[in-house]
Amino acid sequence: MQRMQLEFVDRVAVLKFSHPEVMNAIGAQMLEDFAEAIGQIKDPANGARCVLLTGEGRGFCAGANLQDDKRDTRKGAGSALRHAYHPIMFELRGLEMPMVTAVNGAAAGVGMSFAMMGDIVCASKAAYFLQAFARIGLIPDGGSTFVLPRLIGWGRAMELSMLAERLGAEQAHDWGIVNRLYDDNDALLEGAMQIANQLANGPRSLALIRKAYWQTWSNSFEQQLELEAQLQNEAGSSKDFSEGVQAFLEKRDAQFQGN
Repeated sequence: MQRMQLEFVDRVAVLKFSHPEVMNAIGAQMLEDFAEAIGQIKDPANGARCVLLTGEGRGFCAGANLQDDKRDTRKGAGSALRHAYHPIMFELRGLEMPMVTAVNGAAAGVGMSFAMMGDIVCASKAAYFLQAFARIGLIPDGGSTFVLPRLIGWGRAMELSMLAERLGAEQAHDWGIVNRLYDDNDALLEGAMQIANQLANGPRSLALIRKAYWQTWSNSFEQQLELEAQLQNEAGSSKDFSEGVQAFLEKRDAQFQGN
């Protein structure tokens, strides 16, 4: 892979946008590499039980690379979304493991969309978020129009999208986009890795929790109750549930294996 870095650290798949010369702006090669990396992460042979997504250098991801030599605009921007970005978004949503994002700098355009895909979003105080689309005459994409108003409310989402102003990490933390805020990038990566390790050593039910929360946005109350029952059946039949109960009775820490 040329534009993504992937390293398996114990049970954590550490994935980095890797084109720091353009603050990790996304081009065709990066999208291809991203898809390949997800395939490797999903391979049980690699043992990943949590994903940590961050950026190399001083940016997380500056959005689409408008100067990319391989950029094809003949079929329109919407076609590129359908055929390149959307499959990756669906793959990330469907991962059967938790995902942590560590925002170490600019998260602009679709880069902000990828940042918000984290179940736990970490950021350094040097980071910022930017719905940059209106600056070049486009609309927010990468699922931003779905996720953002649900995170911060209609009015704030409209403000960020229409005015295309930077949102600092501290304000993003106050608004609920960021879960954990760190003083600098060194502390960010250390803290995000601690969270990722905790999740990677958690029970199988973490993947089911993730599934339940993603589906709650499209389910009725009755449908969500039924989904909870189905997923609880699955969790309750896992070895991790048996281990969790046994550990509770024996007053010790549970040793989960993710199954």
